[in-house]
Amino acid sequence: MDAVIKAGLAYFGAVFVVGFMLGAVRVLLLVPRLGETVSVLLEVPVILAVSWRVSGWTTREFRVSSAVPRRLLMGVVAFALLMLAEMGVSVFAFGRSIEDHFAAYRSSLGVIGLIAQIAFAFIPLMQRNWR
Repeated sequence: MDAVIKAGLAYFGAVFVVGFMLGAVRVLLLVPRLGETVSVLLEVPVILAVSWRVSGWTTREFRVSSAVPRRLLMGVVAFALLMLAEMGVSVFAFGRSIEDHFAAYRSSLGVIGLIAQIAFAFIPLMQRNWR
């Protein structure tokens, strides 16, 4: 398997695990005290910071070149897996229909989350020339 695909898998996996834990903290501790919107707005920079660190680690560990197509592919693989995993959790863990899952992206919180997920996908590319 290509190193870029492996890097995308590792990037997704590590960030998903941390995101799942942060989501639990958000729902159980922050939402009751601060509300949904503030809680999500507090979570997003944390998960993007984690994504930045994990992306840096995976690109080094798997020796992903700084070529644009390679970095884009890593991000696309991670993003696709993230979207599939989020849909799986939504449908199988929370009992939502697929239609309800996609409808949630039309809410303000869904838009915030989707923007963060798209940023997650582009982090490997953004780090290309970062020193």
